[in-house]
Amino acid sequence: MHELNQYISTYFPVPPQDLEEIARQFKPLTLKKDEFFLKEDQYCNRMAFISSGLLRIYRYADGKEVTQWISSAGYFVTDLASFVFETPGRWNIQALTDCELYSIDRKAYLGLGTSIPKWAELDKLFIARCFIMLEERVFTHLHLSAEARYQRLMEQSPELFNLVPLQYLASMMGMTPETLSRIRAKMIS
Repeated sequence: MHELNQYISTYFPVPPQDLEEIARQFKPLTLKKDEFFLKEDQYCNRMAFISSGLLRIYRYADGKEVTQWISSAGYFVTDLASFVFETPGRWNIQALTDCELYSIDRKAYLGLGTSIPKWAELDKLFIARCFIMLEERVFTHLHLSAEARYQRLMEQSPELFNLVPLQYLASMMGMTPETLSRIRAKMIS
């Protein structure tokens, strides 16, 4: 729970008593490797903070799996559209490793608005932060070459290259596994 408190207080101006109330609403959740946090077309009624482990967010498109993101410790995970708008989920969220999470259900999340005076402001900041991360990813895909995307991921999250199957990383970076193999060979030589 310490990681969750630290994340919230680092990015959002939350008084200690409000931080305690927020943290109290999150419940421990363990996922074993290959278990699903969410399956496509299910309603996503929870959000989780990853304390340890890796989760892959993906969906099927044109008969193949497309990895949107690999989420690791220190990040939140949910199908945001489903969680906020109560629509069927678009994503599969599956544990790549054993995971320790802190999860909050939608009802408790919305209920924070009655117990925390500045919740609407904090919620808006949280969603804005999610949107900024998404903007950065889109810009990276549009602006950077495949080699630069590889280099950037290697600099930001080198551990992923030892823990995640390369075809998932290739998909997440918008390239084929063959292209990733060529880039890796080129970078090593």
